[in-house]
Amino acid sequence: MAMWSPWRGCHKYSEGCKFCYIHKGDAKRGIDTNKIVRTDNFYAPIIKNKKGEYKIKSGQTVYLCFSTDFLIEEADEWRQECWEMIKERSDLNFIFLTKRIERFSQCIPDDWNEGYDNVTVGCSVENQDRADFRLSILAELPIKHKNIICQPLLEEIDIEKYLDDVELVVVGGESDKNARPLNYDWVLSIREQCINEGVRFEFRQCGTHFIKDGKEYTLNVRALCSQAKKANINI
Repeated sequence: MAMWSPWRGCHKYSEGCKFCYIHKGDAKRGIDTNKIVRTDNFYAPIIKNKKGEYKIKSGQTVYLCFSTDFLIEEADEWRQECWEMIKERSDLNFIFLTKRIERFSQCIPDDWNEGYDNVTVGCSVENQDRADFRLSILAELPIKHKNIICQPLLEEIDIEKYLDDVELVVVGGESDKNARPLNYDWVLSIREQCINEGVRFEFRQCGTHFIKDGKEYTLNVRALCSQAKKANINI
């Protein structure tokens, strides 16, 4: 696994961004998250060592722009270079998440065609309104590997009609002292929808405020992922 952040900074875009940990962390360090800047890590996938070998070894999954959005407008001038590196490193598997799926068609390279084999796109949704808007767009896009990321999940949602050609659905709650609660029934509902359509499902993390069997629990942030794993409901 490798992380690649060719730029940093992002803007809050919808309800799921309210308690964004990137904005919160930047605020503590006096950094303006709304300023999008290219990083020193821009050329990471093609950097080589003294032996002339790529530093990122073949076969790895590269998590792209996980602290920003690969489709953010301010990065339009840099994105083409990133696509060229992604194409050069066809031996790596790149994955990025986006809340801006409506920009996808204007952000892809000329030779995208039906998609690159080594690129997975995760469309992030948090409520029914954003699910209906974003996933209806995702369903029509030429992408070979599609994921849906329901994190933070803010309400019960129905996404079953959007699951054609989707490889994985990830569900998780919000991690913040002021976090909006995650109801376990919502998680199980999405799991059932995935079972009906034969799609992989992963419960990635509980919410800080977690409701199960009508009782609300307050969980330690460090335990959110381990508690979700203990549920043993991934398929």
